[in-house]
Amino acid sequence: MLCAISGEAPQVPVASRKSGTIYEKRLIEGYISENGTEPATGEDLTLDDLIELRTSRIVRPRPPTLTSIPSLLGVFQEEWDALTLETYTLKQNLAQTRQELSTALYQHDAAVRVIARLTRERDEAREALSKVSIGSRAAPTNGDAMQVDSTGLPEALIAKVDETKAMLEKTRRKRPIPEEWATSEEISTFKPQRTSEPLYPGGRLLSINEKDDLALVGGSDGIAGVYSMSENRVLHALKVGGGSITSGVWAGPKAVISTSAGRVKVFERQEEAASFSTHAGEATAVALHPSGDIIASVGVDKSYVLYDLTTSAVATQVYSNTALVCVQFHPDGHLLAAGGEDGQIKLFDIKTGAQAATFDLNAALKTLYFSENGIWLAAVTERSTTISIWDLRKMAEIKSLDTGSGRIDSISWDYTGQFLLTGGPGGLTVQHYSKASKAWSEPLKSAVPAVAVAWGKGAHKIAALDERGVVTVLGGP
Repeated sequence: MLCAISGEAPQVPVASRKSGTIYEKRLIEGYISENGTEPATGEDLTLDDLIELRTSRIVRPRPPTLTSIPSLLGVFQEEWDALTLETYTLKQNLAQTRQELSTALYQHDAAVRVIARLTRERDEAREALSKVSIGSRAAPTNGDAMQVDSTGLPEALIAKVDETKAMLEKTRRKRPIPEEWATSEEISTFKPQRTSEPLYPGGRLLSINEKDDLALVGGSDGIAGVYSMSENRVLHALKVGGGSITSGVWAGPKAVISTSAGRVKVFERQEEAASFSTHAGEATAVALHPSGDIIASVGVDKSYVLYDLTTSAVATQVYSNTALVCVQFHPDGHLLAAGGEDGQIKLFDIKTGAQAATFDLNAALKTLYFSENGIWLAAVTERSTTISIWDLRKMAEIKSLDTGSGRIDSISWDYTGQFLLTGGPGGLTVQHYSKASKAWSEPLKSAVPAVAVAWGKGAHKIAALDERGVVTVLGGP
C-alpha cells in the first residue's frame, strides 16, 4: 500500500469511503483541514469519510526531547509532510493553470482567425461596392460614361453658381495685390515661431480660418479640434465619431469635416449642425465653393456630392469611372476638379455634372489646387517629388517644379496666385512666380516636416501639420 499523496508506505493508513484511495492519515487530515476536498478526485471530503485500516506495525518510541536522534527524525518527518502537501498543491495548481492557458490560447487563435476573415470580407465588400453601378441613377451608355443624379442641380444653386461666376470673373484678373500682402523678401525670413503639443496624431486635416486666426486640425481617432494659432492651444474639440478624419474646410464660421466612414459633418462652434452619409465608402476630401454656400465631397465610391449649406441638404451626386481622392473648385465656381486613382484630373461642369476635360498624369493623384488666376492648376501624384502645373487654356502641362525636398504631400496657393506652398516629410517650401520676369524662384525652404500646409492671413504666416499632430506656425521677425 502506498499513500496517494506522498507515494510512500503509510504508517497510519486510512481509506476514503468515496474513492477507496489510501492516504497517510496525518497528510490527508492536513489536506482536508485546508481544502475540504479529496486530492485524487476533487470531491468534498470530511474526516468522517475516512476509514482507518488496521495493519501490523512496530510501535515507534516517542522521542523525549529534540536532542535525541528519534526526536529529530520526528521533526524531520513533520517538515517532510508539510513539504509533501505543499508540493502536491503546487502540482495541482500548475496542472490547472496549464489547462486554462491552453484554453485561452485556443480562444485567442480562434478570435484572430475570425477577425482576419471579417476584415477580408469587409475589404472585399468595399471593393465590390465601389465597382457596383447604382440602379436608380441614369444608366451609362458604356463603361467609361458617368452616371449623373437624375434630379440635377436645383435651380436656386444654379442661379447662385452663375451669380458667383459673373461677379468673380470680372474682377479676378484685374484684382491688384493687396498692399498689406507679404512680399517675397518677407517670406524668405520666415522661421518657426511657435510649436504646439501633439494634438491629433495620424491626421491630414489642416484648414485655416484667416478671419479668426483659427486652425481646424483632425486626427485618425475621429476627433478634430479648433486650434488658436495666436494662443497656441485647442479652444474646443469636435467629436466626429466613426472612422478617421480625412479632410476638412472652413465655411465661414462653420467647420466641414469628412471621415473614412463616408460621413460629411458640419459643425457650428461645438455643435453638430448637419450630417450626411451619402458616400458608400470613405469620403476622401471636401472643398468649399467660392460662394461659401456649397460644399463638395469626393469618395472611393467614384462619386462627388454637392451639398447646400443654407438648407443642409444634398443637392446632387455624380458618378465617374474611378475612385476620387482629392477635390477643388475653380476660383470662379463653375468647374470642379477631382483627382482619381486612375491618374486623371477630371474637370466637371457643376451645373450639369458633365465632364468638361481631363488631364492625364502618370500615377494616382495625391492633391491638387487652383491658382487664383483661374488659369493654372497645380497637382501632385502619390509619392511624387515634383509639382505638375497645367494651363487650362492650352490643356497641357506647362511646368514641372522639383522642390528638392523629397516627397510632396500637400500644396496651397495663396490668394494672390504668387506663392505656391508645398509640404512633405522632408520639409516645406514656397515657390514664387513673378509676372514681371515670368520666372519661378524659391524664397523659402524650411526643414519643418508637414503632411498638410496652409497660408495664414495676408500670407504673413504659414501653418504646418506633421504626422504626430504637431502644428508649427512660421512667420517673419
